[in-house]
Amino acid sequence: MRDLVIPDFGTLLGEFIGQVPSGTMPRFLALLERTAADRYRSWAAALPEHADVLLQCAADEDEIANRIEAAFSLDPLLREQLEAPLPAAKQTYYEAFSPYDVWDQLRMQANAERQGARAWRNIAARHPDPSVVEVLHGCSALEESSAAALDALIDRHAPISCRPRTPGGDGGGAISGS
Repeated sequence: MRDLVIPDFGTLLGEFIGQVPSGTMPRFLALLERTAADRYRSWAAALPEHADVLLQCAADEDEIANRIEAAFSLDPLLREQLEAPLPAAKQTYYEAFSPYDVWDQLRMQANAERQGARAWRNIAARHPDPSVVEVLHGCSALEESSAAALDALIDRHAPISCRPRTPGGDGGGAISGS
């Protein structure tokens, strides 16, 4: 079995995030949340016996995007520039998962959720508006909830070879899957 390598998604997608207009990065991240929601729906189709958990995670991703879109206005003149790097970013995101089976993909996604939670907290730490900070912390909580749901799903149902060998074994880097 192939070693699972969990990327730093901020680094992996950084070239695309860096292409969006100044001040629109949270809105671009919201678009990436919708991409993750789509992935959850595809995983739910692949694992219909676990669709309830995976569709809840998809709903949480959509909720994060909704909250960010409400908290961060977007000049309509910037929409095209905001969306321009999205197809390549989606392709890169999907390609990171493609070498792995569905259970390893879910392990990667659990880690990505934790990375997302940190990203929202980092944005919150620099934002001057307390109401937006509250939204961002709520988004972090949704990310962490999805990560916990995935961890529980994997612990209960994944084949033994796909389960982390150590507590917190999805912390990034290479993880032996053999």
